[in-house]
Amino acid sequence: MYTIKVKFEQKGLEPVTLTGIEPDQSLLEVCLDNGIELHHNCGAVCACSTCHLYVEKGMEHLEELSDKEEDFIDRAINPRLNSRLGCQCVLQDGSGEVEVTLPDQTQFLGE
Repeated sequence: MYTIKVKFEQKGLEPVTLTGIEPDQSLLEVCLDNGIELHHNCGAVCACSTCHLYVEKGMEHLEELSDKEEDFIDRAINPRLNSRLGCQCVLQDGSGEVEVTLPDQTQFLGE
């Protein structure tokens, strides 16, 4: 089981700690299942960059970065060395702690 700590760049949102999270789910699925808004325009098939997030801690618990994911991260707003796509960050078997920061979701059209 995992503990996922989610911080937000968007003003007014307090950090959230999720416990008892099962492996074999993406961080996008974990967020959505727990009422945390994370855009995903392509339907979680690694075809856009709207579920972009920053992994602050626990990268070793996630599936490795693929070339395809890296290409889409390059198109994200404000990519960093610890940037990943939430749809591609699948929790591996085991347990641990993962900390992520979600970019300000209001930067997308329609917000």
